Amino acid sequence: MTYYGSIEAGGTKFFCAVADEQLNIIERINLPTRSPKVTLDEVFAFFDTYPLIALGIGSFGPIDVNSKSSTYGYITSTPKPGWQNIDLLGSLKERYQVPVAWTTDVNAAAYGEMHLGAGKDTESCIYLTVGTGVGGGAVVNGTVLQGFSHPEMGHISVQRYPGDTVESACPYHDNCLEGLAAGPALEKRTGIKGQLLEATHDIWEIEAFYIAQALMNYTLTLSPEKIILGGGVMKQTQLFPKIRASLERQLGGYVALPVLEDYIVGCDLGDNSGTMGCLLLAKEKCEIKSDEFVS
Repeated sequence: MTYYGSIEAGGTKFFCAVADEQLNIIERINLPTRSPKVTLDEVFAFFDTYPLIALGIGSFGPIDVNSKSSTYGYITSTPKPGWQNIDLLGSLKERYQVPVAWTTDVNAAAYGEMHLGAGKDTESCIYLTVGTGVGGGAVVNGTVLQGFSHPEMGHISVQRYPGDTVESACPYHDNCLEGLAAGPALEKRTGIKGQLLEATHDIWEIEAFYIAQALMNYTLTLSPEKIILGGGVMKQTQLFPKIRASLERQLGGYVALPVLEDYIVGCDLGDNSGTMGCLLLAKEKCEIKSDEFVS
């Protein structure tokens, strides 16, 4: 039997999985993200026991997705210590010499949700994760969206909520979505970790305002058929109606939207969104290479 491999490479953990040709997961592990050498040695030890035919990687970033670039496949200017300018794709291709799909972790999650999860009735969707950081991926006409680089939806500029003077949690920007809406920003305002905050806390109105403002910008720019929200902060389900109401207020009736309960939704695949997306991309990459060989 042959297998597809998936690596969801995160700044905190690497989630590795193998699946059969029907994408049934055979084994899945998670590894702490330590130094590149230690982490990759553990990744190799896991995959070396399986005859892989393709591999899908969804990585934390920023990463280089421009195949014409000299640093294609690298993790580039990440704030993760020790991981700057690491050739992750090259290391894995050298080890396994199979077709490898390469994208961001959130693009992989968007792809998984569009094909197998909350967006499976669409051809376009956005997946936004709100947790320790904020990141977003988009699928347009069934294809992962990227150009000379990949979307950095967590770092768009947003207007501050009236009276909100908290110092941004982002080391790069004073007024970006991640700096004002990620988990560390919640803790800066309240002194309490987000998962411990009560559902009735006033902070959720501020959080909803920032997320809705971002969704308005994505809506006006890309017009996705669905926006899917995941990540640790979005496990606070009381946020969903607040975000929908805030989005409606901020749009001011300028464009007509689908029914908001259907337009802004949670993820169906839970913590497996990225893994399933990577497996789908691996399978697709393998099929493309097979077609090239036949032709």
